[in-house]
Amino acid sequence: MRVVKAFAALLALCGCVTTEAPDRRALNAGALPETAVFRAARPAPPARSNAQMARDFLDLSFEMESGRELSGMSRFEGPITVAITPGAPPSLSADLDRLLSRLRGEAGIDITRTDGQAAITIETLPRARMQRIVPQAACFVVPRVSSWTEFRNARGSSLLDWTTLTTRERVAIFIPSDVPPQEIRDCLHEELGQAIGPLNDLYRLPDSVFNDDNFHAILTGFDMLMLQVYYSPDLASGMSRDAAAERVPGILARLNPRGAGGGSVPLASTPRDWVTLIETALGGNATAPARQAAMRDALQVAQSRGWSDTRLGFAYFALGRLSLGQDQSAASALTAFQAAGAVFDRLDPGGIHAAHVDMQLAAFALSAGDGPGAIRLTEAALPAARRAENAALMATLMMIQAEALTLTGRTSEAQSVRIDSLRWARYGFGDSDTVAARMAEIAALTQ
Repeated sequence: MRVVKAFAALLALCGCVTTEAPDRRALNAGALPETAVFRAARPAPPARSNAQMARDFLDLSFEMESGRELSGMSRFEGPITVAITPGAPPSLSADLDRLLSRLRGEAGIDITRTDGQAAITIETLPRARMQRIVPQAACFVVPRVSSWTEFRNARGSSLLDWTTLTTRERVAIFIPSDVPPQEIRDCLHEELGQAIGPLNDLYRLPDSVFNDDNFHAILTGFDMLMLQVYYSPDLASGMSRDAAAERVPGILARLNPRGAGGGSVPLASTPRDWVTLIETALGGNATAPARQAAMRDALQVAQSRGWSDTRLGFAYFALGRLSLGQDQSAASALTAFQAAGAVFDRLDPGGIHAAHVDMQLAAFALSAGDGPGAIRLTEAALPAARRAENAALMATLMMIQAEALTLTGRTSEAQSVRIDSLRWARYGFGDSDTVAARMAEIAALTQ
């Protein structure tokens, strides 16, 4: 289940925006350039050892997000069909076709699309209607039903309990219909991945959508490998963790020979109290001071346990985001982002985690009048954002870069970058009013 994250506004440090430069006035749909689309995916192969990933596979496959253990794994046996119910946003169809092609090519799964009754049904509905029933879910997946009506009728029954499954036969995915195309696609990747594969999310994973930190937007090379293992003929529905543990190392050795050797340097498990603090900080039900306090406590837990992995970087990053826009806390936010950047640069230089930090640091540079610094940071971050197919991040980076180019007198370059940013913004942010508001937010950093 993809969870709603109540982060502060992306660039809240600039406050409310009411003025815009003439060429940045609110845009109507006709004024926006054609929406950009991603072409062939370029997922990086997993860089960790097979020994580490064997443990990851078992923890993903034999536990639920809640911490409940699964006595046996469940999966579809035989070909899998997927259908979209009528009325879905047009972008969903194209994104589903791309994803199914990747699942066939990268994970070797026999999965196809159909217009009739399907093993997996994807239904879209307004976000407000969906969250009246499941308030914290951005989107979610449930077993043994094929429609919203069936789901409503089965609520509270064991019918929807994943732990009672041995073999998967029918699954429904519910995605909001009134959100930007990128958010629909991100939901599609995570929920379809869990519909056919592992049901857990692990904060310790640095390279996966099966991680509630939401740094990765689409299924990664690691995720595809996990799904390929999940559908290995050496495994089967109903298999216990112990039985799977005997076979998974051999499967990984065959599928991923580059992961041989190196042994395992196991990361400590994530305690439930840390997850609870993160949920309090990012869940949106607490006050802003309470969310910040919870995030500071989560950071303290990470430090006291000696974590040096992406969980530590995430704690710093989230604290920085929650500090944006708070009175007299801009310096604290900057310090938190810099600390997050130090962690991410050490773990994966030029990766998607560092790109998110660089975007925030570029915004600070722009607001300080440091055009060259903002240009340098955005240029460093854009390749990773593109590889991760994060159009919203790409558009934001380009908007910051355009303002920085204007600040340094490179106006013609600025206009070209700004137009390019709008192409990605249409996919990442959706409607023209949201795009115009984001442009205005960033333009205000230079005022």
